[in-house]
Amino acid sequence: MLRWITALQDLPATQWDALLEQADAPTPFMRAGCLQALDAAARSEQGWRARFATLWRAERLVAACPLYLKAHSWGEFVFDQAWARAYEVHGLRYYPKALVAVPFTPVPGSRLLAIGPAERLALVEQLQEWVQQQGLSGLHVLFGSVADAQALQACGFSRREQPQFHWKRAPHWQGFADFLADLRRDKRKKIQQERRRVAEAGVQVQVLRGSAITAAEWDFFYACYTRTYALRGMSAYLPRSVFEQGLGEQADWVLFLAWQGGERVAAALVAVDWRAGTAFGRHWGALRELDCLHFELCYYAPLAWCLEQGLQRFEGGAQGEHKMARGLLPVGTHSQHWLVHAEFQDAVARFTEAEQQAVGAYEEELAARSPFKPPGPRKPLA
Repeated sequence: MLRWITALQDLPATQWDALLEQADAPTPFMRAGCLQALDAAARSEQGWRARFATLWRAERLVAACPLYLKAHSWGEFVFDQAWARAYEVHGLRYYPKALVAVPFTPVPGSRLLAIGPAERLALVEQLQEWVQQQGLSGLHVLFGSVADAQALQACGFSRREQPQFHWKRAPHWQGFADFLADLRRDKRKKIQQERRRVAEAGVQVQVLRGSAITAAEWDFFYACYTRTYALRGMSAYLPRSVFEQGLGEQADWVLFLAWQGGERVAAALVAVDWRAGTAFGRHWGALRELDCLHFELCYYAPLAWCLEQGLQRFEGGAQGEHKMARGLLPVGTHSQHWLVHAEFQDAVARFTEAEQQAVGAYEEELAARSPFKPPGPRKPLA
């Protein structure tokens, strides 16, 4: 039986998180506590209405997912505004639509939590039935896992892929010098030059983790974070409380602070899932403009820290081909889409098939431009 709850705190967190523990690609952002904080942020944004779908067998929770009724397509990092315009041209209503996602978080991972494939498939089927009953235009699942995709494809969803840029540690990298040694000469020299410019500007980087981040440091980070949006004429998506409430027992926020002349001038925030050995580049901002500081604080210092801590991956977030020059390589992420209107669903299926061919060609082009040297004997840096 499908039951809906409008606030996740109405369900014991242990039940939700127990499902997440069984997922094929769990992340800390799908934990009940993190979703509650993000849900509060989503509710403060016009155009998000939260629902949480829970599937029960007798009194046992067997599947669940977060779902939002969206009146726009902002804050998703997957762009379907052209579809909305096509609906409008034909006198149809695209919004509200049903969205299964982690608000404002383009981190790939499990979205359809379930004790097994049959329960995940049953959840999708019941969500499709509910979407039709509610008169919604369709159902969209963003940045899901392999298990999610299998269930969604079985139910007629169309797949879209877009690359993100992730760093993966090679077994022989003991430190940043080893990482640099594997880069092509031009990429290595560029990174060395950029780091040198930051050092010559008198910038030093301080790293704080978890409870070591004080209220004053959160104040400074949040001022940097909101300024980044303000420079683009936007309001920041997330309130400060989302960051201060933490990520759970097996994950941490890690704050990289840039200091110059005894003053803090910039901050970058990274989330770390210690169990998975993965860091997620999240947010950055600066109160003083300095050449190459963004690259140092968002890539070089975090990658050096990841190597020191024994972490295996660093996910750089949505978009950003420039990340390749810093050693982050393209990785395909996907979203799944199903529209109630049969003719539009057929059109979307044709569009996504053609789009996928173009994306595949683009990813092949990116792979051919790898910043790393071809495999072979490695020579130490001079």
